[in-house]
Amino acid sequence: MMVLGAGFGRTGTLSLKSALERLGFGPCYHMVELLKRPEQAPLWLSAADGQADWPRIFDGYQATVDWPGCAFWRELTRQYPQAKVILTVRDPERWWQSVNSTFFNNDSGALPSREGPMGELINKLMAGVLDGGPDDRERAITAFQRHNEEVQASVPAEQLLVFEVAQGWQPLCDFLGATPPDEPFPHVNDSSEFHRILSTYAPSFER
Repeated sequence: MMVLGAGFGRTGTLSLKSALERLGFGPCYHMVELLKRPEQAPLWLSAADGQADWPRIFDGYQATVDWPGCAFWRELTRQYPQAKVILTVRDPERWWQSVNSTFFNNDSGALPSREGPMGELINKLMAGVLDGGPDDRERAITAFQRHNEEVQASVPAEQLLVFEVAQGWQPLCDFLGATPPDEPFPHVNDSSEFHRILSTYAPSFER
């Protein structure tokens, strides 16, 4: 693994995935990869129980961003000590509004139920990363801010990029030693794209 994304989902992580792959740091693992391959959920559940098989989970990948990987940033920085770490950040209130209208909103029925491996994994992520669940806005925002502070306090400054995707190519390329492409920085995964992805892969969640 060459790049570890420590930022929570809904901080521009799918845009970052696209950018990393464009720069040659791919394939890049992201929650959408797990949605495509729900049979991997038990591997992540084992990781949550302290029995991670990282080489198997990340076989063929050079980078990871978003959930579930960001929930294991401490373990992954120990497993891959030479990897560079990118912490995607966002205004906390806007982050909350985004997750509350997408990842935590199942009005459409597209999100996995809390049954089965995928549902169990999401439960564990919510309990472990967001202090018990997403329903309490203040607690979720506090957990989000604490996570960002802990990453910045723990990862050596020369190994860490704190990044907002609105900054575009230059800081990312400077950090990775890459040449900025002559094309716009990718901006994907707005709310409509999120629900499109869910509707595409929802039938496989309970496998």
